Amino acid sequence: MMRHGLILAFVLGLTALPAAAQAPEPGRATWFGLHFIDTSTEGQINGIRADETARIAATEAFIAEDLAARGFVLTAPPPEAVARIRNPVHSNGADARIARKMGSDYVIAGEVQKVSNLIQSINLHLRDAETGRTLRAGSVEIRGNTDEAFRRGYGYLLRNVIFREERKE
Repeated sequence: MMRHGLILAFVLGLTALPAAAQAPEPGRATWFGLHFIDTSTEGQINGIRADETARIAATEAFIAEDLAARGFVLTAPPPEAVARIRNPVHSNGADARIARKMGSDYVIAGEVQKVSNLIQSINLHLRDAETGRTLRAGSVEIRGNTDEAFRRGYGYLLRNVIFREERKE
């Protein structure tokens, strides 16, 4: 039943706002990309894997393409501005300060936590650059360490969490 690369059926953190909130309007966004955290035994033993590095880069491109198709204009932060930030998602507002200085409306960043080669926890955060307030954020667990699993997981987050609109009942 459960094929390799399918998203698990539960969403850990749907959103930072009530369900009635409107999806964020397109605008200028500073895209910090994905921060990879390897907490697996495999990572401790074998170190950085080339295929995982390439997968993160491909997934960042996939997310950027989706955001651009939704009308967002993405810019990368200057390397010197982020050199001292270990993880933009948990930077105590440094990400928003950088984005604000760049004239962005939003800050967008994500994380991938490799629990094992089978289980990855992925998340994406969209914050207001002016206030640093989280507008939308979500996390899902994916099965598999494949390009398809990552695309499906982040596709799900983008469609059903970050840009989920108010549902009429």
